[in-house]
Amino acid sequence: MKAMVIKSLGNSDIFQQVEREKPQAKTGHMVIAVKATSVNPLDTMLRSAETPWSANLPEILHGDVAGIVAEVGDGVTNFKVGDEVYGCAGGIAGTDGALAEYMLVDADLMALKPSSLSMREAAALPLVSITAWEALVDKLKVEPGKNVLIHGATGGVGHIAIQLAKHLGATVTATTLPRNLETAATLGADNLVNVAEQDVQSYVSQYTGGNGFDAVFDTIAGENIQRSFEAAQYNGSVATTLPINDVLQVALKSLSFHSVLMLIPLVHGLNRRSHGEILTQMAELVDNGAIKPLIDDSHHSIWEVSAAHQRLESGQAVGKVVLTA
Repeated sequence: MKAMVIKSLGNSDIFQQVEREKPQAKTGHMVIAVKATSVNPLDTMLRSAETPWSANLPEILHGDVAGIVAEVGDGVTNFKVGDEVYGCAGGIAGTDGALAEYMLVDADLMALKPSSLSMREAAALPLVSITAWEALVDKLKVEPGKNVLIHGATGGVGHIAIQLAKHLGATVTATTLPRNLETAATLGADNLVNVAEQDVQSYVSQYTGGNGFDAVFDTIAGENIQRSFEAAQYNGSVATTLPINDVLQVALKSLSFHSVLMLIPLVHGLNRRSHGEILTQMAELVDNGAIKPLIDDSHHSIWEVSAAHQRLESGQAVGKVVLTA
């Protein structure tokens, strides 16, 4: 089979096309014919810099995948050859990813893809959907009546989080850059904040009566995390996907602070079935019209992965950058 590989860390031009042996199914696993994958910030980070997972980095990157089951291993009973599936199942921790014609995947990490979506659309969902679910459902316990703030409305995780939080019954305020306001307005948030025009105190006053938000999901972090702490009410909750430094406000406001790392089942093999279960529920929400992926208007094949990484790293992408086979 054809595959795009990296032999060392570097810029987006580091990828090489090579011939590799097609993987064979093994117990609990399936081989899928790859039809699409998407670029996550994690993928560009793994490609370019030392990370906690670099010591066991596979040459074939990319976790997100949508494709067709080509072979089923022993013990796999919930999928069959020909099924259209999606998941986040490799590209890290010694497991080859989706930048190839075929991919060996743990069946527990996979789900039947939403029937209403194309392969291209489905490949945009796995990592960001699992992340949003773990943040909003598992950590922040979002429920009807909650007043929720989501930073990064049109980002990969942010656009799914807005729609999921609305499905959960929350009142949702989302922040965005001026250039993305029009797109952000299509995602269903109750309130949109143009961060170039409003500071934290202004939108906390406008949308919470000055009390602060019950829960804040920060998909941006860095310096922005302090805005999240400021926007949260006393005894409120904040979740983020990225490392932070200063947590003084967590103590001063008695916040519940949550770190979200959806990689744990994939990297450490813990409770992998939970990912397949989340994606099964997300597929139902998609097919019922509650969730819709936001796809960047760029078009790349898997063999043009360098250009796709450049697109994401340019900061100009809106939604997910997707590659097709």
